[in-house]
Amino acid sequence: MASSFRRSINPEAVSGLALISPTFLYALVLLAAPIAAVILLSFWTQDYLELHRTFTLANYVKAWTEPVYQALMIRSVKISLLVTAFTVLIGFPIAYYIAFIVPPRRKPIWLFLITIPFWTSYLVRIFLWKVILGYNGVINGSLIGIGLIEEPLKFILYNQGAVVLTLCHAWLPFAILPIYVALDKIDRSLLEAAEDLGDSPFRRFIRITLPLAMPGIMAATIIVFIPTIGDYVTPRLVGGPNGLMIANMIEVQFKKANNAPLGAALALSAMFIVTVISLIFLWANRKYLRANQ
Repeated sequence: MASSFRRSINPEAVSGLALISPTFLYALVLLAAPIAAVILLSFWTQDYLELHRTFTLANYVKAWTEPVYQALMIRSVKISLLVTAFTVLIGFPIAYYIAFIVPPRRKPIWLFLITIPFWTSYLVRIFLWKVILGYNGVINGSLIGIGLIEEPLKFILYNQGAVVLTLCHAWLPFAILPIYVALDKIDRSLLEAAEDLGDSPFRRFIRITLPLAMPGIMAATIIVFIPTIGDYVTPRLVGGPNGLMIANMIEVQFKKANNAPLGAALALSAMFIVTVISLIFLWANRKYLRANQ
């Protein structure tokens, strides 16, 4: 019986299970289990330090109906969409230049320069923008020095614009790299054939380059959008009261308000909104690709 059992085992299946088991266990322990704990916590209530495990939907009702939470959620989505749009719009020309214009022997240098911001801490980069945009910062000092203004500008820091600018700078490399990979893989013979058939540069771009680059654009969109909506360090340092996002409220609920169940409900609500918007992105991308086939 033991010999027949050994013969029934597929060696390829065993090898495949051996390969995926570490990844599966990693995802189970560090991803699925924490999310399951947060989901369970969101249906409980907390009275200061005492946690009541009675099932309730009160946290979700409050998360979706309280005006302050609605405003923070809408602001977070708006800021994330702006950051995503700006990084993709700025990153695409840079990626296009590297993929199509820069000589092959110089491309590694350009890619190396793009990754230089990763050499410094994310927190340090935020503080640098705070110095640049501050009341006595670089911009105000320069404008006063050349005589364009008489007193420092107050509106360039501690607002949503400062948050968008700082996040764009931090996440721009994450938009450039996937777009560059997609553009660099485009078969140049397709563009040459279109040129031989009389297509203008703009028509070649719309009919060939853009559709083939769409997977990279989609990857850049998802990579930038999902993390930025959950950022709480940048709004805290450069956003001010009018630039705070939903992640800052989640932090307050867990740390200061001693209301972890409400914080969990807010976090899962934000995750749900991110999932819906990401699926809309994917649906729009698929529809666009089908229209250009």
